[in-house]
Amino acid sequence: MPTQPKKTSRIGVLTGGGDCPGINAVIRVVTKAAIMQLGIEVIGIEDGFLGLIRNRMHPLSYDDVSNILTVGGTILGTSNKADPEHFAVGTDDHGKPIFEDVTRRVLEHVRERRIDGLICIGGDGTMSGAARLIEHGIPCIGVPKTIDNDLMHTDITFGFATAVQIATECLDRIHSTASSHHRVMLVELMGRNAGWLTLNAGVASGADIVLIPEIPYELDVVCQMCLERSRRGKRFTLIAVSEGARRKGGKQVVDKIVHDSPDPIRLGGVSTVLAEEISAATHLETRATILGHIQRGGTPVAFDRVLATTFGHKAIQMVALNEWNNVAVRQNGATTMAPIASVAEQQRTVPFDDPLIAMARAVGTCLGD
Repeated sequence: MPTQPKKTSRIGVLTGGGDCPGINAVIRVVTKAAIMQLGIEVIGIEDGFLGLIRNRMHPLSYDDVSNILTVGGTILGTSNKADPEHFAVGTDDHGKPIFEDVTRRVLEHVRERRIDGLICIGGDGTMSGAARLIEHGIPCIGVPKTIDNDLMHTDITFGFATAVQIATECLDRIHSTASSHHRVMLVELMGRNAGWLTLNAGVASGADIVLIPEIPYELDVVCQMCLERSRRGKRFTLIAVSEGARRKGGKQVVDKIVHDSPDPIRLGGVSTVLAEEISAATHLETRATILGHIQRGGTPVAFDRVLATTFGHKAIQMVALNEWNNVAVRQNGATTMAPIASVAEQQRTVPFDDPLIAMARAVGTCLGD
């Protein structure tokens, strides 16, 4: 079992994976509450686990985290490539990355900085990394962050509400141009293998067709919906499609492979492929828009500011009570905790009986099946 600190005097805080609105709100409350309420020092670790590997860290003061609540991104930087157990240290003669386990280096840097435990802000990848550090004796506390909303054991993650708002506004704007030009318009949203973002934004915007990874679509069904709308005088169709959506019996569309990443597959481009297929089958003018990283940027909405602050405060309470190796979660409206090991290496996807799916079907939204 990992050794638990008897008295915490210094903690490290890092942000891993993709950036999202609300991270700075967590850094702010963790740092201020640690200093003011617990009297302990806070070390900011730069660029997620990469900072642990390369010993890039610096103290955080009260003033360092003032006026960052509304700022998007993360003042500490982040990385989605730095896995201590599988870290690219160079390339071979053929240009392929060479990976090494540099966990021992991380342990040395943590001891050198006299860090008693880590606050790890991130999604499933970050929690998986934290779970492995716990096995090596470094106590960790997790804070759930991802616009994908796919972390296990929590009903919601911060960053999700802002991403839904941004995606909905973009869909609304595409809606008006689709109507003006009488086109089938596809908008591709993020989410990887989970359809939470696309489903919520699709319902919020009144998209005619919503395609998510959990429900493989049939091209004929999608095309028929477009043609039926055209015959009824609705000369446009708005389609919200998740980057992880796929045809029934088919595979997800891969944008690229990042060979030096522990999670090398990058999804993307399904909207472009589907637009061409719809155009060929229906002869309707069709366009695709990929929102990309715009969904992750900018100022967090009020809900995410409060949720991120709530999670960060819960993390400091867990430090005070020596409740290490857990992640703060929201369950049935209450903020509680779950073991980090129970959320590692997993993704929370949309269940088939989710109420929002039934609501979408009730108003005539096509889900492609």
